[in-house]
Amino acid sequence: MNYQETIDFLYSRLPVFHNIGARAFKPGLNTTRQLCESLGNPQNKYPCIHVGGTNGKGSSSHMTAAILQQAGYKVGLYTSPHLKSFTERIKVNGVEADESFIVNFTSDNLSNIDRFEPSFFELTVAMAFSYFEACSVDIAIIEVGMGGRLDSTNIITPKVSLISNVSYDHTQFLGDTLQKIAFEKAGIIKEGVPVVISEFQTETASVFEMTAFEKGSHLVYASQKYEILDLGSDNGFLNLSVADSQNGNLLFEDLKLDLTGHYQLKNVCGVLALIQELIKQGFNISNSSIREGLRQVVHLTGLKGRWQRLSSRPVIYCDTAHNPAGLSYTIAQFNSISSTRRRFVIGFVGDKDITSMLGIFPTDASYYFTQPSNLRALSVDDLEHQANKFGLFGKSYKNVNEASLAAVKDSEDTDSIYIGGSTFVVADLDQL
Repeated sequence: MNYQETIDFLYSRLPVFHNIGARAFKPGLNTTRQLCESLGNPQNKYPCIHVGGTNGKGSSSHMTAAILQQAGYKVGLYTSPHLKSFTERIKVNGVEADESFIVNFTSDNLSNIDRFEPSFFELTVAMAFSYFEACSVDIAIIEVGMGGRLDSTNIITPKVSLISNVSYDHTQFLGDTLQKIAFEKAGIIKEGVPVVISEFQTETASVFEMTAFEKGSHLVYASQKYEILDLGSDNGFLNLSVADSQNGNLLFEDLKLDLTGHYQLKNVCGVLALIQELIKQGFNISNSSIREGLRQVVHLTGLKGRWQRLSSRPVIYCDTAHNPAGLSYTIAQFNSISSTRRRFVIGFVGDKDITSMLGIFPTDASYYFTQPSNLRALSVDDLEHQANKFGLFGKSYKNVNEASLAAVKDSEDTDSIYIGGSTFVVADLDQL
């Protein structure tokens, strides 16, 4: 098989969550353990960082990778889902996985696929672990797929665990309260391994504190450790300074972050706390590496789709936020942009309760309803029907790019366009 034939085989042979949802959800670690044991347990051959949370885990993973790369380490990075190419999921120092490795790994593991019947995610986790071993990485950053406790990535014993936050998403799998969801996220806390929680939340603190106590794990709330001074945005950077919350001493003055979504102010606290835990363990990471890493996250890691500006006249932003907590930040930031008319190109997947999300969007805007090409997509007709109940009105389009082109065609230079609602809407954009 060549590369494309291999990818086609993986998608057709294995259950793929981002295509079919619940039917591909396979909680538990046994299959991943068996698969990795057959490969010689590659995940134990290098130090790891484990990153979970509802929102911000992808951005936090990429920020951490950029800092470590800038510090001179060879860094593996596993994230999901991808936007354009499967190879985005597995990177070393920002370079996507070699297609020949994917072909050979799949070919070499055909018998394991038959024997263990892994899901698509289970196989790609094992593939990433093996790729990082083959590349002799100094450290690997592993992003949780969903939840934590029963996620396939949870067979690792990391140097540090990071949990960004807890909010409502995938409630049919993780639970219908923040406490239940936090319990699943807390599952990545390991015996004696420090854990950083980016955001202190009253509703979930007891869950994390109890788990950390039971595991003998040192727990740090990054939002209580650092105070972020928002200095605004300019020239494609989010400008901020960082002070010690306890004594007010300035730790970092005038940092520049090339991820300009306001929600990153919360994520950066967790990343800084995580880096401090690594320094305690002997990693050589200077303040200049932190500063330069944050300034070049996109360049160093290739991160896409996080409050990404696609055009300036009219202003166009896309973002992968896909739950109420994430969208509340991006829509608030979008609404703060000076604009003659705001236009929204939105689509969603069909297995989510979108009513809590539709209520976040403004009624005094123009809407371009669409549906992503993903098999789980909510039909555009259903979306328009539900959106109308919230006072959101516009036209429907059969695909994301048609809707986006219509929004641009209708716009004056002084208008603004937001494209999102789902990771898969952003993934469909030709201009990304």
